[in-house]
Order: sequence, then structure tokens, then C-alpha cells
Amino acid sequence: MTPTDNFISHLIELRDRLLRIVLGFILVFIGFFPFANKIYALLAAPLLSKLPAGGQMIATAVTTPFFVPMKVAMMAAFIVSLPHTMYQVWAFIAPGLYSHEKKFMIPMIIASSLLFLAGMAFAYFVVFPVVFGFIVGSAPKGVAVMTDIGNYLDFVLTLFFAFGLAFQVPIAVVMTVRFGWLTVAQLKEARGYVVVAAFIIGAIFTPPDIISQFMLAMPIWMLFELGLIVASFTKQTPTQSILPPTS
Repeated sequence: MTPTDNFISHLIELRDRLLRIVLGFILVFIGFFPFANKIYALLAAPLLSKLPAGGQMIATAVTTPFFVPMKVAMMAAFIVSLPHTMYQVWAFIAPGLYSHEKKFMIPMIIASSLLFLAGMAFAYFVVFPVVFGFIVGSAPKGVAVMTDIGNYLDFVLTLFFAFGLAFQVPIAVVMTVRFGWLTVAQLKEARGYVVVAAFIIGAIFTPPDIISQFMLAMPIWMLFELGLIVASFTKQTPTQSILPPTS
């Protein structure tokens, strides 16, 4: 097989994998769409539980009552179809990996998916009640808190994404050490920069209150420390570190 034929075959394989990912997503989306309103009610529960008696959410645009449930169904479809998506990605890249790389990447992919879901769960069950309680409690007297359903959905999706990514820190640490980009000792020396970066990320992705910023920054720091512990038991591949050895 010529290099051109080999390249074309890889493109065909990539096309087939992408089509399977899209098809899996669409099928799950179709299954969830009839239940989109119920899923949104579940998402809205942390805020509604903090509103005064009789408090409710509103829709300020004509099309919002239709498009918001659609976005909710898309989010649910993305989460549920994630294992299928990861499998398709793995099936595409696996033939180009060595056996020891395959043994390492499989648990990393599984752990990454579980940690992303754990980050979303942490946001929903721990962060949302605190943040919404703070926001509602900060409203001036006589002001009715009536959040637009579209703005609320964008807000919670942002936090879901932020905490899902934040919970990937142990994976990033382990892979950094595994592939020899940095050593555990070098990462420990950079701990101070990691803490500062964690609070900067918390300030960017959370509401402007110290509580929610702290609740994102602290898990990032703790997960970094967890990654260091796991990485210390990880055998490094024989590649050159990008930084010189520490003295």
C-alpha cells in the first residue's frame, strides 16, 4: 500500500468513526427529547429550592421554551453517549499505539470519563446549593429573583464544564509524568503556581463570590495532590523530560 493509499484509508476510517459518534449522539438525543422538560426541572431544582415561597423561573424570549429543552436533551445525550464516543476515538487511535501504551491509555480513558461525571456531580450536589443560596440571599429587600431559564441553563452548563475539566487534573498529572514531560519532583516544586492558577480559574468560571471560587479552586488543588500520589507509582516511559533535572 502506497503512502497515499494509507492516508486515504485513515481518512475513511476517521469518517466512519465520526459518523458513528454522530449517529450514536442523535439516537440518544431522540430518546431524551420527550423527557427534556423533566430533565430541566431536575437541573433547576437547586435554584428553585432556594427561592422564596412562590418563586419561579421565567422565559424572556419567544423561542426560549422550545430551544432550552432542546439544549437540555443535547446535554443529556452528550453525557450518555460519551462512553460510545470515547470507544470510537479509542478504536481509531489504538492501532497506532504500542501494547504498553494501550495498557496505559485504557484505564486513563475510563478514569477520565468517570472523573468528568464526578465533577458534574460535585457541582450539582455541593456547589449549586451553596452558590444559589448565596445569590438569592444577596438580593436586596423587595427584589424578586426570577431567573430566565435560558440564562440559568447557560450558567449551569458553564459550571458543569468547568468542574468536569477541573476533575481531569489527576489524569493530566499522571500522563505528564508517565510520558516524561515532567517529573514528580518538578511538579511538586511547581505546587505554588498550581495553587495560584487554581484560584485564577475559580475566579474566571464561577460567580463573583469568594465561596464558589474557593469551591472550584480547592478541588483543583486537592486533585493535583492526588495526581502526584498516583504518579509516584507510575512507571515513566523512556522519553526525555522537557525540563533539566533538579539540582
